[in-house]
Amino acid sequence: MDPTLAARALSASTEIATAALSGDDPESVLSRVVACAAELAEADLGLVMAREEDGRLTIEAAHGHAGESPVGLVLSPRSSAARVARSGIPVVVDDLTTDPRTSPFVPKDLWAYGPFAAAPFGTRERRLGALTVYRKKGAQPFAPVTVDVLTAFAAQAGLVLVLAEGSNARQRIAIFEERERIARNLHDVVVQRLYGAGMQLDLLARRPAKRLAKTDAARLADAVDQLDTTIAEVRATVRALRNPDPTEPSDLAESVRSEVDTAGELLGFQPKLDVAGDLSAVPSHLADHTRAALREALSNVVRHSGASWVTVRLLVDAKKLELDVIDNGCGIPPGVSRRGLKHLEERAEDAGGHCEVRSSARAGTTVVWKVPLR
Repeated sequence: MDPTLAARALSASTEIATAALSGDDPESVLSRVVACAAELAEADLGLVMAREEDGRLTIEAAHGHAGESPVGLVLSPRSSAARVARSGIPVVVDDLTTDPRTSPFVPKDLWAYGPFAAAPFGTRERRLGALTVYRKKGAQPFAPVTVDVLTAFAAQAGLVLVLAEGSNARQRIAIFEERERIARNLHDVVVQRLYGAGMQLDLLARRPAKRLAKTDAARLADAVDQLDTTIAEVRATVRALRNPDPTEPSDLAESVRSEVDTAGELLGFQPKLDVAGDLSAVPSHLADHTRAALREALSNVVRHSGASWVTVRLLVDAKKLELDVIDNGCGIPPGVSRRGLKHLEERAEDAGGHCEVRSSARAGTTVVWKVPLR
């Protein structure tokens, strides 16, 4: 083999490996792969084709095409490039438009080319597709040594991409695990401490009410409200850490259980939870409203009720979602801020529903929060 050609091939493979394993954008790596292949083969056109499940090939990157880019063009599973991708055996012909192995499936975009070579792209275990090179009609055919170099380069580049894919996957897993660790610490430690501080401040504001000046009582109430807001923000951060893709809805059933568990830790006993219906059918915007409504209702129970039992019911049917939070506590004390209840009502109205609160010192408090499914 020409030492110069071998050195160029080694240099090209090193360049691809460096780019792929450094985490460069896959599209830019493929573009560099096909550019290196065309340069090594002294070709007028180079293409990288990805193999689909049905055997067809889709052109993912091109180098050297003078006209409209063929990227996105789909080749038949019976084409020579598709056969190379399946078999792992390279193909070389003097003219792809006249050779019977290639001519029946040449797309119109490639009729201007003659000499053609195709090498399998990937590994034996993971066949990604094919790497093909072309020269204009009338040009010299590809020499056997050139095809050998192209085949070796395609195998090495494909292996690097497979390894890079695995490396990137491991990095993503590590990131997700770290996000989950942070989310768990925020939920299990920070939120509980904020809840506890809020409860103590609230008790302080109510017990010595006669001795506190109105301005001091207002400051305490404001501090409790700020803690509630901070808790909501921390929980939103936890949800974002556990569900970084905003287009992917988080599990409503799981978040409901989490809210009930958190309330149980603060109450000293586990509330009863009844869930009926398909929660996965709840649209994401209604699921967000439901989580917030449950959190607000349970917060009121923890802070004000003194209850010895709490029941949470969540019912979903074809037409509506209903959330009930029932406790046997002292009801809503006079003079307590009703901001949380107002938030419940506003959320229900925003979702096209309504919220009803029934409270007495003898019967406790029942919150019924209903919204239509739409």
